[in-house]
Amino acid sequence: MARGELPDYPWDLMEPFRERAASHSGGLVDLSIGSPVDPTPAVVRDALSMATDAHAYPTTVGTPELRASIVRWFERRRGVTGLTEANVLPTIGSKELVALLPFLLGLGEGDVVVHPRAAYPSYEMGAVLAGATAMASDDPAEWPAATRLVWLNSPGNPDGRVLTIEELRAARRRARELGAVIVGDECYAELGWEGRWAHEPVPSLLDPAVTDGDRRDTLVIYSLSKQSNMAGYRAAFVAGCRTVIGRLTNVRKHAGLMLPMPLQQAMVAALDDDAHVGEQKERYRSRRDILKSALEAAGFRIDRSEAGLYLWASEGRDAWDSIGGLADLGILAGPGHFYGVHFPTHVRLSLTASDERIAAAAERLRDAARA
Repeated sequence: MARGELPDYPWDLMEPFRERAASHSGGLVDLSIGSPVDPTPAVVRDALSMATDAHAYPTTVGTPELRASIVRWFERRRGVTGLTEANVLPTIGSKELVALLPFLLGLGEGDVVVHPRAAYPSYEMGAVLAGATAMASDDPAEWPAATRLVWLNSPGNPDGRVLTIEELRAARRRARELGAVIVGDECYAELGWEGRWAHEPVPSLLDPAVTDGDRRDTLVIYSLSKQSNMAGYRAAFVAGCRTVIGRLTNVRKHAGLMLPMPLQQAMVAALDDDAHVGEQKERYRSRRDILKSALEAAGFRIDRSEAGLYLWASEGRDAWDSIGGLADLGILAGPGHFYGVHFPTHVRLSLTASDERIAAAAERLRDAARA
């Protein structure tokens, strides 16, 4: 398998805008990357501190305690029943799995990796790293015969789009017809905001209503980075088809990819405690309400964004012009150009800033609207 040529890292292009925003008299409000700013829950930190006598090598598959916690969490929080410890695998964050999955599955030249039209760049980069071809498409009817891997992302990053049970079933049915592995990236599933998702759980690709109990070639990945403020822990996992999980486990064993033992204990604590997840969601809800209202007052239209950690906004001009205008207000966002070619007028704004910084951004946006 030949690795394709990699483009420059897109976020390097943001440096001039960061400097421009940082020069604002009120300081920088960074709403670009989406890195958590709130404290890691005490229950997690306490578990980590109690697990520091980690003298032996951890196992790639994780401890039985961690795997059991993942299984219980899927049933309790995601409505996914029937999983066993053979159906789950901890990973060192979710981004490494996204980027490495085409390689781990043996994809290469001539194979197609499908990902959403509005997409986190690592889906495409994973295809490039394996020498495969990436295709942006939300329509299963468009997926070609050479498709070997399909990425779904619900709620979506950057657009906050949620896929219904019917949409998930249609995508999975097409993937099965093509003999492709289909993977749901569901890292923002706890963060539903509007429409039916304000009171209904975001559906999972592994929901029995989607799979009819058949999980063949079907996976879901999840991360504790956002809901538990554990981005620095690199705590994630994959679940689903035990055959594919077995293949991934074998490769990861040979590569020595394993999650440190203390972090496994911290994950157990996070997965078993729902209270801190609800508390964090309410923090994000408050920030979202404040920021969304201010953006709309400043002339931005909010598209989708019914769930997830971002507001997907447009004021009808090129995203780079919007990024520049926001930078003049001391606000740093992400241009739609980073998420594919289909959204040149959108910007992505993260909810991961402190209450004080979100309030500052809202005040600047409202002041600009009144000027």
